[in-house]
Amino acid sequence: MARILALDIGGKRTGIAVTDPLQMIATGLEGIDTNELVPYLKKYMATEKVELFVVGKPMQMNFTESESWELIQKVAEKIKRTFGDIGMEFYDERFTSKIAMQTMKMAGAGKREMKNKKTVDMVSATILLQNYLEYKKRI
Repeated sequence: MARILALDIGGKRTGIAVTDPLQMIATGLEGIDTNELVPYLKKYMATEKVELFVVGKPMQMNFTESESWELIQKVAEKIKRTFGDIGMEFYDERFTSKIAMQTMKMAGAGKREMKNKKTVDMVSATILLQNYLEYKKRI
């Protein structure tokens, strides 16, 4: 099986997580600058087979898209144009950043790690991907 990559896309940074080849476990991969995302994905996919991108969809509590949705769509379109043969799904990412901060705190992360936004974004992408995998098991 090929891997699934989750992307928690933001205006400045993107968190990336990946599944194992059996698509059972989500693991944080990296937090990078969003403007470096496509080159990073090209390099990664030169050595790893990926079958699906799961992109975080920022939603409001009333289930409407948040202000950042337009930016995320633009980045997602660029990814689709570059990697057209790979599927893409959008998945609700509400609370992933907050859960990431709480998870890091519970794991004993220090102030330095907590302030590292790229790490928080990577953990958020991991939570997004694990939530997606659990959702897929239920349907």
